[in-house]
Amino acid sequence: MLRATAALAAAPLAGCGLFDREDPERDDPLDPLLAATVRLAAEYDAVIAAQPALAERLTPLRDAHRAHAKALAQLIGRPASSLSASPVPSSPPGDPSAALAHLQAAEKAGQDQAAAACLAAPADRTALLGSITAARATHQEVLR
Repeated sequence: MLRATAALAAAPLAGCGLFDREDPERDDPLDPLLAATVRLAAEYDAVIAAQPALAERLTPLRDAHRAHAKALAQLIGRPASSLSASPVPSSPPGDPSAALAHLQAAEKAGQDQAAAACLAAPADRTALLGSITAARATHQEVLR
């Protein structure tokens, strides 16, 4: 009888979240967007290193991606270590106009990914994702 009473008393608490523990290592639908944002910032780093004359123009865009990555990581509960840049898959083009076109294409792909994430996200995430989508559209114009 004592066990049954304890089980009945604990039953209402089981569904309230009191005993639920969020797993910080869980997959989040925004993990791919975070990874892509970190890679995009690394793409900018690579172009800036290869084309120092473009640094003044590109640094604010790169910094925006770093800020987006930080905000995404915070939103989904990822540690700062998740913001370390993954290797850039290819070296940037050697010609400045080709490098800008390369970044513009990366921004377009990133905008499409952010827009898709925004459309699929719960309401509490859409403000950040909409902001990232808009920023990437703006970046494409800056790169023209």
